[in-house]
Amino acid sequence: MGNAIRRVFGRFSATARHKRAGLFRNAFQLAEHTKVLDLGSQWGGHIHSVLEGTPVRPENVYLADIDPKVLERGGREYGYNPVLIPQDGKLPFPDGFFDIVYCSSVIEHVTVPKSEVWTLRSGKEFRERSLIHQREFAREIQRVGRQFFVQTPYRWFVVEAHSWLPFAGWLPRRALLPVLRTARALSLTRTNPDWYLLGKREFADLFEDAEIRDEKWMGLTKSIMAVKSEQARAP
Repeated sequence: MGNAIRRVFGRFSATARHKRAGLFRNAFQLAEHTKVLDLGSQWGGHIHSVLEGTPVRPENVYLADIDPKVLERGGREYGYNPVLIPQDGKLPFPDGFFDIVYCSSVIEHVTVPKSEVWTLRSGKEFRERSLIHQREFAREIQRVGRQFFVQTPYRWFVVEAHSWLPFAGWLPRRALLPVLRTARALSLTRTNPDWYLLGKREFADLFEDAEIRDEKWMGLTKSIMAVKSEQARAP
């Protein structure tokens, strides 16, 4: 059953990513020299599909991740620039180095050390510590990029985006952890509870100069996006 659920939601996620790529291409002026950072890139397959058909040259695309193995694959397959980054702290780029920072389904994972995600049961402590790291991460995005496109699953969507369990994102942390342990034991999900899902107000507070957009599914907000575009602000 777990594999069937993953296949269904895998197709669902692929459709959402395709629509999101169109939103990205419409939001920015993209040229050969446009310098793009994919932050939390993995091997770069996602940003490759987003930029496919645009004039952006591979040597102007940077992949940033904490996993050196996936970065090596991205550099080999796509000719992008792989950059290993720390799990927290400042990014290794000067101010305004990028024309655009792209960051999809990453900021919700910028929370507490991975060694604590199964033992930290206090929802209040998890939220407070997570928001500190997410605020720092958001500042770094805005420091290194003149424009940005940041997407994250919406906290109040009916299906939690990482476990694919209905209403799991609504549960208090003390209830969420045993639910996820049971779901893992039944092979319904493989997720680790390292995510802190953001609501619209918290997300807007992290990106005050951005336009907050909704990504809809059947009239419901599935994810939220913070978009800062010079093109959008042009008269």
